This record gives sequence, structure tokens and C-alpha cells, in this order.
Amino acid sequence: MSEQTREREQRDRRERGRGPAADAERRVVVVGAGMAGVQTAVALREQGFTGPVTLIGAEPHQPYDRPPLSKAAVLLGTAEGSAFDVDFEALGITLRLGCEALGVRPAEHVLDTSEGPVPYDVLVLATGAEPVRLPGAEGVPGVHLLRTLDDAERLRPVLARQHDVVVVGAGWIGAEFATAAREAGCAVTVVEAADRPLADALPAEVAAPMTAWYADAGAELRTRARVERVEPGGPGESGRVVLDDGTRLAAGAVVVGIGARPATGWLAGSGIALGAHGEVLADDLLRTSAPDVHAVGDCASFPSARYGERLLVHHWDNALQGPRTVAADIVGAPGGETPAAYDPVPYFWSEQFGRFVQYAGHHTAADTTLWRGEPASPAWTVCWLREGRLVALLAVGRPRDLAQGRRLIQAGTPMDPDLLADPAKPLKAATAATA
Repeated sequence: MSEQTREREQRDRRERGRGPAADAERRVVVVGAGMAGVQTAVALREQGFTGPVTLIGAEPHQPYDRPPLSKAAVLLGTAEGSAFDVDFEALGITLRLGCEALGVRPAEHVLDTSEGPVPYDVLVLATGAEPVRLPGAEGVPGVHLLRTLDDAERLRPVLARQHDVVVVGAGWIGAEFATAAREAGCAVTVVEAADRPLADALPAEVAAPMTAWYADAGAELRTRARVERVEPGGPGESGRVVLDDGTRLAAGAVVVGIGARPATGWLAGSGIALGAHGEVLADDLLRTSAPDVHAVGDCASFPSARYGERLLVHHWDNALQGPRTVAADIVGAPGGETPAAYDPVPYFWSEQFGRFVQYAGHHTAADTTLWRGEPASPAWTVCWLREGRLVALLAVGRPRDLAQGRRLIQAGTPMDPDLLADPAKPLKAATAATA
């Protein structure tokens, strides 16, 4: 089916499906009970959808937010749990928890699950991402992932007993867990295969200053180090992490944070188009290649006109914003208008080693990099520009820069580089018009 034909058919379905009477006959099934799935169900009700909405989650727990799980407050038990404050019953949203999605039959409009087939009129894929596992370490006692509520619960006693901890991976999750472990009084060694932290996320010159944060917090960071194997300990003994150079690190616990990939393996054979990273290929309204199937959050990529490329964003804000576009496309606008294309300014934040780190935008196509402040100082910002316009920024301890910069990225405002590089001037005052 051509792209034009698919769009025409989906437009015709939306036209036929508008209004309360039509809604009452349409069944929307949302697969995935994380942020993207929950917000899709809520957005449908907020935008006036009156038909049945079913939210399916593989875990038995009430739907909860995942990002707090890697933060110190949750891991150390100083904050309440991360369950969503949503009254599903009052909203008329049916929860089916502990129910695993197994496959989709788009031609028949059927979702296959561990509890049997579930028919749908509209299906939303929101299954998120799953952690990459350390080869050879699956099933080894003392090796942990940190993705689910159960994972966090298993790690709390590890921190409480102040075990020696080896963290594999110096990305966002690894740094956040190392932060919590140091706060708990654990001896922490972080092992990273690349030559610096956050190698997959940030350019070398930007990530380099973050290397010192580990030592400042009393954690040991070993770069260019690969794990060869993990040896479990005997009764009353710590295990060992063996590196490729023969180094053996004592480890009462090993926490693996080496990345995540879209949780889409269950879509094999469905005919739904996937990308190079296994993500669902969605269009600018987050519709998939299959009729009446949308995809949102960590499991999907979308074309960005702002950045001129397809984006795969594994962050909380994408899972919060995308559902509004999905709901608008399902509900339909009065008069048959097409909803606005989904093209956000990506955003995320992290707390690590006493620092509040925020990032907005997408820097890979930038042609200029500017610093606001010294990277050795407690607070600084990096700005990326393309053709004189701000396209991304990383703010460490400068939340005002982030808030103002995000709006400037959204607006595509021309910037004055000299004013922008002056940390004493508000970022919003660094526009070319004020030069």
C-alpha cells in the first residue's frame, strides 16, 4: 500500500469515526502501561473520546513512572513510590495488568496476548524500551538491571547493606545509580567501555568535564574497560567482575546500565514497519504502517521537520508529549482538520553527583558550539547552533538557561554568538535582534 493510499484511508476512517455516537462503538486498546500508555489513555478522555479504552500492561503492578526508579530518593527509600496519580476507574479506563502482548494481526484488528486475543478498532503501541543485557551475565547471582519497580526493590537492600558495587556503563542510568550508591555509603566502581562517560549521548569535549564528577563523589571510574565475565561469589563472599585486561573487581552487586532498545520483538511477523534500531517507524502524527495502529514513546521514532531527520527519543518528556498527538489523531478535530504534526524539542534531565543536568534539543547537526561558563565550575551551559539559530543546549546547574533556551529553540530565533557566550547575560537577551 502506498503512503498516499494509507493516509487517505486513515483520513477517511477518522472522518467516519467522529462524534460521541461513533466513539461509543470504537474500541481503543493501548499496549504498555508506562508513561506513554497511561498518558495516551488519559489524553483520549481529556479530548472527549467516549468509547471503551483498555490499557494493557505486562507487569502486575499499578501503572507507575520509571525515571524516578534510578534516582537516589526512590532507591534509598526517602521518597514515596512512583505510581501514577490517575483514577482509572473514574475515567472509565479498563486496566488489564499482568497481561503480556504477544503479537498483532493488523488485517483482523486483533491483539494477541497471554490472556487470549483482544479485538480493537484502534491500537496504540506504547511498550517502551527494554535494557540491554550484559552478555554472559544473565542469571548470574548478584547481577541487576534497573528498569522496573521490581528491579528497584531488589536493589534497595543492596544499598542498605553497603555492598561493594560495580556499575557497568557510565551513561545516564549508570551515573544516577552510582550517585545513589555513594549516598548510601557503598564503595562504587563504574566500568565504561568508551573513553568517557556519556559517550553515546554527548561530544567528547562536553562529556570530558563530567569525568571529574565521579572522583569528586568518591566513585572510581574506569574507562576503556570491557567486562569479560562476572564470577558469582560463594557463601558470604563477594563476586568478581573480570575485565578484559585481567583486572578483577570485588562486587557484592553488579548493576548493568549499558543502554536500552525498543521493546518491539513481539511485533515480529505483524508487518508493522520497524527501523534499524528495532523501533516502530511512525509518521508525523505517530501513525504506523498498519491501518489504525499508532506508536508512541520509547518504542517509536518519528520524522522531525525541525531537525531534518528521524528521531528516536528515549526520554520521559517524549512519552508525556506524544500521547496528545495520538489522542488528537484518534479523536479528530472538528471540521476534519488534521492535527498538528508531532515535532517537539526533545528534553530530559538527570541528577548525578550533586548536579542537576538538563538537555533540550538535538545537537548532531549543529555547526557551532558555545560555552557559557567554565566547565570546572559548579554551573555552566553548552549551546549548539546551526546557521545562527539555537538547536540544543546542555545546562548544568543553570535551569534558567534551559527554560529560556528551550523556548528559543522552539521559536528558531537567530542568536548573537558573543552575547550567547556571556554567562552573565540572560540567554533570552542573546538574540540577534538585541545585538
